[in-house]
Amino acid sequence: MLQSGLQPVRTVLRALALRQLAEGQPIRRVAKNVVLTPKTVWLTSQRYRQGGLKRALYERPRPGKAVLLDAQHRQRIVALACGPPPEGRSRWTVRLLTEEVVKRKLVPRVGRETIRVLLESHDLKPWREKNVVRGGTG
Repeated sequence: MLQSGLQPVRTVLRALALRQLAEGQPIRRVAKNVVLTPKTVWLTSQRYRQGGLKRALYERPRPGKAVLLDAQHRQRIVALACGPPPEGRSRWTVRLLTEEVVKRKLVPRVGRETIRVLLESHDLKPWREKNVVRGGTG
């Protein structure tokens, strides 16, 4: 750890706690020395016993929330936003785009914020007509 450069604070504190536990200090004193709760020190020692040093120092990757839109869905939504708006409308809005995506069954359900973030990541602002890429000449 010392030779590999910067480390997250959690990792360093866990390593210090394990070192002090290896020296025979009680959990409460270790917790006070490294400014962790006794429960955290105890859990770190348990993870060390069960899985070794890597398991004790580093967290497992967290699963996170499932992605709502895959690449194909995102492409279709962006293509729809770049196309002409529905009849009677001068431009797309995020709300209108969300309704149209569900109506056309491009995705089973999607929220306005998801659509807004998708458009923002592609630097699209369909509610501003001048920023929408349109096909054709003249």
